[in-house]
Amino acid sequence: MNQESVILALETSCDETAAAVVKNGREVLSNIISSQIDIHKKFGGVVPEVASRKHMENISPVIDEALLSAGVTLDEITAVAVTHGPGLVGALLIGLSTAKAIAYSKGLPFIGVNHIEGHIAANYIQHKQLEPTFVCLVASGGHSHIVHVLDYDRYEIMGRTRDDAAGEAFDKIARSLGLGYPGGPLIDKLSTEGNPMAVDFPRAYLEEGSYDFSFSGLKSAVLNYLNSKNMKNETVNTADVAASFQEAVVEVLAAKLIKAAKDKKSPYAVLAGGVASNSRLRAVLMEKGQREGIEVLYPSPILCTDNAAMIGCAAYYRLLTGKTADFTLNAVPNLSIGQ
Repeated sequence: MNQESVILALETSCDETAAAVVKNGREVLSNIISSQIDIHKKFGGVVPEVASRKHMENISPVIDEALLSAGVTLDEITAVAVTHGPGLVGALLIGLSTAKAIAYSKGLPFIGVNHIEGHIAANYIQHKQLEPTFVCLVASGGHSHIVHVLDYDRYEIMGRTRDDAAGEAFDKIARSLGLGYPGGPLIDKLSTEGNPMAVDFPRAYLEEGSYDFSFSGLKSAVLNYLNSKNMKNETVNTADVAASFQEAVVEVLAAKLIKAAKDKKSPYAVLAGGVASNSRLRAVLMEKGQREGIEVLYPSPILCTDNAAMIGCAAYYRLLTGKTADFTLNAVPNLSIGQ
């Protein structure tokens, strides 16, 4: 592929309507995100039907803004990319149908991208020197994976969640503490006022050598602690509970990522996904990485959220190897990494 690549990428897997223009894989010309957080806050989480309706309202204005911000027209776009899974099926279909219409009308290559692979690719935008192979922790509201990235489109899953994803656990505990939604940033902020050693919550490392995660036991332990305090009419220090819960999650995530990097002799331990914004996780990983001689990398906060720039980056490397899709491509809510 000798000509310059200018990809219009769309992302609508959950509650962010996003469009970006990405040049040659790693140069972001625009990255526009319309968030629905304020809409879903009152429900305590994302309502799929509401998310789909808002995507329908937002998708065209977001695309227009992305093109305008990038200073390009549709005639200058060389390919169209979109997330086709995993995610909410109704939300995914809005992005898919829109991307197909643009690609078909303009006669452009059409590329379907795995949302999880997009999160990994966000690090290529942030860290221009980064190339496979490396080990990456993808942690978000719906996913907790440790992935050995063998090539730009080749992955080995080393571990995954057996129940709640890390971000999902943050949301549930935040709700139980009366903090609101989304839980991750709220717990991270409140934890700075608390003592992470105040409550000895369990750490589920699972069987020896496992890279899998399980946070359901930790979640139950926090809920039981709160119920016990309530039954005894004892005051709950929410900052201490938040800090102690966060520490239990972070210790497991960090320990497993660094161990995976050591086992695979990876020079990098890479973070991706919404939980990658957690300040305590970053601090613990930097400390462990420095001790082990492993460089810890993570994207800027805007690239940790669901965004379309990461989709455009991942699409570029699929395009290089000829992995385009036809217009029969469908939404796959439970799409696995590598598919």
